[in-house]
Amino acid sequence: MGIKRNLLVFLVICVSIALIAGCGAGQKGTGSGTPENASEGTSKEPPITISYGLWDKSLQPIYRKIADEFEKAHSNITVNVDVSPWNEYWTKLEAAATGGTLPDVFWMNGPNIVRYAEANILMPIDDRLAKDNVDLTNYPQSLVKLYTVEEKNYTMPLFWDTSALWYNKEIFDNAGVPYPDDTWDFEKLKEVAAQLTDKSKDIYGIAAKMHNQGGYYNTILQAGGFIISEDRKTSGFDKPETIEGIKVWPDLINEGLSPTFQQMLDTSQTSLFESGKLAMIYDGSWMYPQYSKNDYLKDKLGITVMPKLKQRGGVLHGVGAAISAKTKNPDAAWKFLKFLGSQEANDIFAQEQGGLPAYLPSVDVFVEQETEKGYNVKAFLEQVEYATMYPCSKYTSKWQEQETKYLKRVWAGEMSAEEACKKIAEEMNRILATE
Repeated sequence: MGIKRNLLVFLVICVSIALIAGCGAGQKGTGSGTPENASEGTSKEPPITISYGLWDKSLQPIYRKIADEFEKAHSNITVNVDVSPWNEYWTKLEAAATGGTLPDVFWMNGPNIVRYAEANILMPIDDRLAKDNVDLTNYPQSLVKLYTVEEKNYTMPLFWDTSALWYNKEIFDNAGVPYPDDTWDFEKLKEVAAQLTDKSKDIYGIAAKMHNQGGYYNTILQAGGFIISEDRKTSGFDKPETIEGIKVWPDLINEGLSPTFQQMLDTSQTSLFESGKLAMIYDGSWMYPQYSKNDYLKDKLGITVMPKLKQRGGVLHGVGAAISAKTKNPDAAWKFLKFLGSQEANDIFAQEQGGLPAYLPSVDVFVEQETEKGYNVKAFLEQVEYATMYPCSKYTSKWQEQETKYLKRVWAGEMSAEEACKKIAEEMNRILATE
């Protein structure tokens, strides 16, 4: 059922206070007290170009700015920031790994870390962390543990995320309906969604988004179910509670409170929300840079914690950056990776509305800045107390393919949630037995 990360709230609050006070307002460092603004490169050193691969277009400008600051301190190193859309990223990465053309530094996620580490695609960084005195206690320990395989660390934590209920204040105001808050449960959500649905204007109360981390993984946990057992050997999809957590989403479609599955294939839920056609949507904090900067939505955007089913629950995840084991420039790649984990880089990420930075003292920078703008970003943090780490195993991508295959049929009304979940469990258990 996953491991609770209650300690993370304590770290966010306590570590941030202590470290901000200790570092001082003007000092930027790696968490070890090492200044990052002193140039390590000189004009006499040969020029080097390294590549940095990521999948989120909305974060590209932020990481370009971070790379610019890095280049100022390392005059002989140029960083190319390369973005591939999520639906192409892993395919390209695997082709690059086979062909020996991986980016020098690139994003990694929980579902893929074990497979990539065991295939010797990633460079362990423990020796370099120790040599440069980089203190990983300054980052969420759940992320450090997630990206540690066989007691070797493979990534620098970049940012972490939870999901929330996002809403359009204007639609609520026009209907004279109070905004959602932390007292809501799922029945209240449905009640209000019905009030806000106006099909004559193509406006729906909510989107039944078929997304695991941003949607149904959260409701599975809230219903008392689980995705994978703690020992990562058994699927939880055939459990009654898990099925209940899945079923609430197609029910929204069947009751006319959400666009149909085909409508959401024709026009994404994100586009519907950004064009005023959805009153509410479940989505992750990773969408914050896009939603908060959208010309239509930014003045209407509301955020609150996810309503509960039987209990509170949610999924916590985060992204790390890894170095290719075959990079031709390991020292330059490490210097950039270390800078990505520095307070300077994380403060830029926070100031540019990137979301929740991994370097804990920088979290306060983000929260204070965005709260002043009227955005309730504290909702992301408030859910950490009862969050569970994103479920994964060695072959996560394989069993998630089966998960998607069958749940698409549920959302399309071609299969019941019970039938689909039992098939997913069968396939998932078969895959887990091979790990």
